[in-house]
Amino acid sequence: MRKAWWGVLALAVFSYMNPHAYAWGFGRTIPAFQILFFVVLFQTYQTQDKQPIPKDWRIPVFIILWVYFLFTTTQAYYQDLAWEKFWFVTKIYIPLFFTLILINTRRKLFYLILTIAISFNLVAVKGGLFAISRGFSYRVYGPPDTQFYENNAFAIAVLMCIPLLILCYREISNRYVRYAIAVSIPLCVSSALSSWSRGGLLALGTLTIVYTWHSKRKYLAIPLILIGGYYAMQNLPQEWFARMDTIQTYEQDSSAQQRIEAWTDGWQHTLSRPFVGAGFDGWHYVTMRDWHNSYVEMFAEHGFIAFGLWLSLLFGTLVGLTTLPWKTRGIPEMKWVSNYCYMIRASLLVYMAGTMFLGLSYWDILYHLIFIYILIRKFALEELAHHHAGMRAESMYGQDDRNATNDPLLGSHVR
Repeated sequence: MRKAWWGVLALAVFSYMNPHAYAWGFGRTIPAFQILFFVVLFQTYQTQDKQPIPKDWRIPVFIILWVYFLFTTTQAYYQDLAWEKFWFVTKIYIPLFFTLILINTRRKLFYLILTIAISFNLVAVKGGLFAISRGFSYRVYGPPDTQFYENNAFAIAVLMCIPLLILCYREISNRYVRYAIAVSIPLCVSSALSSWSRGGLLALGTLTIVYTWHSKRKYLAIPLILIGGYYAMQNLPQEWFARMDTIQTYEQDSSAQQRIEAWTDGWQHTLSRPFVGAGFDGWHYVTMRDWHNSYVEMFAEHGFIAFGLWLSLLFGTLVGLTTLPWKTRGIPEMKWVSNYCYMIRASLLVYMAGTMFLGLSYWDILYHLIFIYILIRKFALEELAHHHAGMRAESMYGQDDRNATNDPLLGSHVR
C-alpha cells in the first residue's frame, strides 16, 4: 500500500516461491496472490508513479496471442478442461502488465530481477543443501502449488535463475551480498542435478556453454567448471548416471519412445487442424500422453498461427537481446546494458533447451523475461538519447547535464 511498485515485487515472490505454502493450518489456503493482485490493481490506479505501456511490437503480439488462445478454446475438444486452462493462463498474463506500468526506472527493474532470482534461489539453496547432505540420492522438488513444483520443471527454473544471479552479482557493490550470491550458485546447480531431470541436464550443458562464452575471467571459469564436474562425477549415485544414459539410448527407453510418439501424434493432428489445434490440454484427445515439449505443446494445442506468434516473441526477444548491446558499445556508463541483455538471453536459451522435453510454454517466468527485455530496451534507448544530448551540451557549454541518484545496494549512480 505504501509504494505501488513494491506490489510488482511481491507478486513475483508469491508467484514463484509461493511462501505461504510452507506455512501450516489456514495460512496454506489464504488466496494471497489474488488478494495482492487487487491491492496492486487499486494502487496502480491511484499512484502517480507510473508510466504508459512502452511502445514495442511484442506487446500487441502478446495480446493477439492471448486473443487467439480465446478463439482456439472455443474450438477445443474438451471444453471444460480448455476453459479452465484458459483462465489459468489469463491469470498469468494480466499481472505482467503491472511490470510495464509500475517499473519505470532501471533501479526498480534491477530490484525486480533480484526479487525473481532470490525467490527461486532460496528454495534452490535449501534443495542444494539437502542434495549434498543426502549424496544426491533423492529428488529435489520446487515450491508447492506452483508451476515449478515438479522436479523436472524445478530444475529448468533453477538453471534459468542462475544467469539472473550472475547479473545481480555483477551489478551489486555490497561485498556481503556478492559473497552470498557466489555461495548460492553452486548450491543451485546441486539442486538442479538432484532433480534427476534429463531435460535439466541438457539445460545445464547449455548454461555452461553460455556462461563460459560470456565469462570475463575464463581462466577462472573453466577450472571451476571442471572441478565442479569432477566433484559431481565422484558423488552422484550410479542410478543417476543410469537415468541420464537413457538420453543416448532413447530407442530402448519406453518413456522417451512415448514422448516421440506424442510429438508425432501432435504434428499429424495439427496438419488436420492447422488453425485451431486441439485446444488447451488437447493431448487428452490426441495422444493420451502429455506433450513433454513446449514447441509441440504450442502448435498442437493452438495451431500454426499461434505457434508463429509465440516463436516471434521468443526469437524476436533473443535477437533484441543480442543487438541492443551493440548500440551502447563504447559507452562506459552503459555497460549495464550488456550485462542485463546477455544474462536475460542466457536464461531464455536455458528455457529453450530445457523445454525440448517439457511442456512449459505457458510459464509466467518466460513472459516475465520478455517484458523485462522490453523495459531494458526502453531504459537503454532513453539513456542513450540522454547520453548523446549530454555530449552535445558538454561540447557546447562545457558541462554534462545528466542526473542520477545513488542506490545504497548497487553503490553506483543509477537513474
